[in-house]
Amino acid sequence: MNIQGLNKVTLLDYPGHVACTVFTGGCDYRCPFCHNSQLVLQPAFSPIDEEEVFKLLSKRKGILDGVAITGGEPLLQKDVAQFCERVKAMGFAVKLDTNGNHPDVLKELLDRGLVDYVAMDIKNSPEKYAATVGIPGFTAENVLRSLELLRASGTDFELRTTAVKEFHDADSFRGIGEMIKGTKSYFIQNFVDSGAVIKDGLHGFEAEELEGFAEIVRPYVGSVAVRGV
Repeated sequence: MNIQGLNKVTLLDYPGHVACTVFTGGCDYRCPFCHNSQLVLQPAFSPIDEEEVFKLLSKRKGILDGVAITGGEPLLQKDVAQFCERVKAMGFAVKLDTNGNHPDVLKELLDRGLVDYVAMDIKNSPEKYAATVGIPGFTAENVLRSLELLRASGTDFELRTTAVKEFHDADSFRGIGEMIKGTKSYFIQNFVDSGAVIKDGLHGFEAEELEGFAEIVRPYVGSVAVRGV
């Protein structure tokens, strides 16, 4: 795989696990608020040998119990299934972060039992998706397909939206609620400008505003929580 970064130990990226995080290069979105812009815009900037990851995992058996695969967009990687298979064979659980735009690859991973937990982005309500992901004419059809695959899979998953003042409002979250109706776990993450985003001049929300958005979505899903406040 095109691995561009490695966080050797994290308690944050994979809920309930001591994990390492693998960052893959490349993404098919151009979200203006993306905080991993180098992975998106310079996807081959600083490659890490895949075997170095497996050497680390071998040394950290008994310390780590999971691997979080993020990006960029990991499902663009042609050998992502083989990578997950090797990680699973070593006895580690696998968490996948995905934008949801690659349902066929996601289906393979789910069908083969190669992921244990999926965190999928819901960027906005369907009519606002194109502007939010920075791709004119984009539709959320693949995202909806991925959502149905997750619902049917039995694999544990969460949905999440990064809230950005320039792209989201109350109507956005009403549309998202309809989009994800009946799912178990949804998180609203406040945008924080890392200084490495694709577009400057964007803003997050106050805590009270985020809680208001959570109240809008709450009737649609099992659990809603706010992160980043």
